Amino acid sequence: MSPKSLDLYQIDPYRERIEILKRYRRLLTVWKPKPEKEVADRAVIRKAFEMATEAHKDMRRKSGEPYVIHPLEVAIICVEEIGLGTTSIVSALLHDVIEDTDLYKIEDIERIFGQRIARIIDGLTKIKKIFDNTEPSAQAINYRKLLETMSSDVRVILIKLADRLHNMRTLSFMRPEKQMKIAAETHYLFAPLAHRLGLYTIKSELEDLSLKYTEPDVYNEISRKLEESEQVRSGFANKFLYPIRKSLSGKGYSYRILIRNKSVYSIWLKMQKKNIPFDEVYDVFAIRIIVDVPLAIERTSCWEIYALVTDHYRPKPDRLRDWISIPKANGYQSLHTTVMSQTGKWVEVQIRTERMDEIAEKGYAAHYKYKGSYNDERNIDNWLDRIRDMLSKADGDALNFIDEFQGYLFTREIFVFTPQGELRILPAESTVLDFAYAIHSEVGNSCIGANINHQLKPRYYVLNNGDQIEVLTSKKQEPAEEWLNHIKTARARTKIRDAIREIKKKHAEEGRELLLSIAAQTGFQINDENLPMLQSALGYNSAVDLFYDAYTNKLTVADLKRALPGGGLSWLRWINPFSRPRTEIGTLGKNVPLQPNAPMQFAPMANADLSQYSVATCCNPIPGDDVMGFAIVDNGIIIHRSSCPEAIELMSKYGESVIKARWSDNARLTFLSGISVSSLDKKGLLFEISRIIFDEMDINIKSINFVSDSGVTNGQIILYVTNTAQLASLISKIKKLDGVQKAYRLGGYANLDS
Repeated sequence: MSPKSLDLYQIDPYRERIEILKRYRRLLTVWKPKPEKEVADRAVIRKAFEMATEAHKDMRRKSGEPYVIHPLEVAIICVEEIGLGTTSIVSALLHDVIEDTDLYKIEDIERIFGQRIARIIDGLTKIKKIFDNTEPSAQAINYRKLLETMSSDVRVILIKLADRLHNMRTLSFMRPEKQMKIAAETHYLFAPLAHRLGLYTIKSELEDLSLKYTEPDVYNEISRKLEESEQVRSGFANKFLYPIRKSLSGKGYSYRILIRNKSVYSIWLKMQKKNIPFDEVYDVFAIRIIVDVPLAIERTSCWEIYALVTDHYRPKPDRLRDWISIPKANGYQSLHTTVMSQTGKWVEVQIRTERMDEIAEKGYAAHYKYKGSYNDERNIDNWLDRIRDMLSKADGDALNFIDEFQGYLFTREIFVFTPQGELRILPAESTVLDFAYAIHSEVGNSCIGANINHQLKPRYYVLNNGDQIEVLTSKKQEPAEEWLNHIKTARARTKIRDAIREIKKKHAEEGRELLLSIAAQTGFQINDENLPMLQSALGYNSAVDLFYDAYTNKLTVADLKRALPGGGLSWLRWINPFSRPRTEIGTLGKNVPLQPNAPMQFAPMANADLSQYSVATCCNPIPGDDVMGFAIVDNGIIIHRSSCPEAIELMSKYGESVIKARWSDNARLTFLSGISVSSLDKKGLLFEISRIIFDEMDINIKSINFVSDSGVTNGQIILYVTNTAQLASLISKIKKLDGVQKAYRLGGYANLDS
């Protein structure tokens, strides 16, 4: 427990006991028991509560409060926000008893509460052991164990999401580096998982809370602007809704209307994507019309309400989304339209029934409740079947497993059709290959292209909503590693890797003979003892990969000479997981070399050389940016912007390597950064921009590139700046020039006031 937290928290056993009982009574209040089982279930819940209280009696959270409040809050989230029942309540109350105390073992849980609850708790219990050096990430192993249990009982992951949500709500009491690690893995895995299970409210809150700790200034500024404009939005919405309410009441509908603000994270994403300020995000809120009608007339009623809305307001044709006729993969159903209000502003209107709203709010738990009453619940069950299939075939590499699983958590979808009219739901930007593997692995392995809407397209063609696809195959075709660069789905990735693995095994012996022949030309004798060392030095994960490259002539005598002892290649860098090639993100990372490092300050960390550090090319942080470091044993530190997508992924896998970093106050070196400018075509624009940069700001330019087309000028300026304040001042001056429409930092995010 943090000493600071104890100083702030005043321990009062009587008051704490009252607070614990208050939370317990709240749990029983929100619980909806089955009448015939209420007495027995209440007794089981009481027993679990007493066990949790006893087991955690000497434990406190970082905030200073009694630890048992945490499992109580998790149980309340399970019931109130997800809609789970007695089994989940008991499991939530006991989910930390085995992991964090020595009082009970899993056998005790099974003896007292039964095998089902014991299995769920075991899935929620983290692994407590020292990992081998060959295992790159303890976090990845814990995720895998969790998901393996989820494949047999989905309540494991639902309770884990409730646990993560409460931890995020109380994250302020953790150390800053711990906050970053937990926020990153929440954003990378848990928020997409909540979305995939249809828990939209929880998904949005997890994203917002992650943003709060990775981009605190952005989060606070958007939150402030939302709060300041709340009264204006409320008045506008009430005027907008007046004629709609009148029409709905006139038709005799039983309905309710909600006015929902978009999440801070979704607003921030839109600002990023379109490089616009907060004031230009037109769909900051949405109107939700929820109607109570029988299942048989749901679709008819929703479309009738759509007609009532569009009788009053003109719809935007390209913004109609019919997820009632074709539900999303997680079971979400709703009718979305965007209409023009009487004041000239666009407003999003969502139309759904009470059943649809419950599924949208509580996801899989509500889906299970309505199972059998609607024929599209198969989507979630099919998804769980694919997870089970992936778990059964996954290799031992926990990090590859997490990367693969993350591919199943897509949030943007497209709807495509087979020649027979069968619907398939795929992630946005899927290709013909993704579709082929969704049909069958053999269809994917032999795919050479497709007829899409009766037009011939290559196998790498990116699919669009509504495409009808006939896959073309050839018996002579085999999968190639290049295919992995042109797919979106985890299923396709897994099947391609499986097929390539079999192809490599088939040619392994021939490749081994060729490798021996190549080695003989260098005078080096390969045997069973030195083969693993050579394999590591050349950067191969397995001997089969090494033999296959020899078979396909990708391995040369020169490659072997460089890898042999004395050849100048460090053997260790192939073993370090951080030596994997990093994905380049953003314009600057691809085109601009790094400047010398500005002075940095780091928190002490064992086994880290604090004198060596480099700036990541994927996000190009500059003084003034919130940054974090990754301490790589014996190799110094890599500095990322806190919000860098690559940093978030790394933190979700290597959270134990995060090191607190900040720019020194006396940092005076210049760093490369860039600005993108969009303007109406205007004579002398470049001269005016150059005058500001050179004369007013005294900044040096590395390169400048402007192109005019059809009356519009777009350009990029790469320059040397000392910090974010200087860059922001420059952007502000450029934006004030006559004709300039947009100016923003390259590789960064839209300025809140731009």
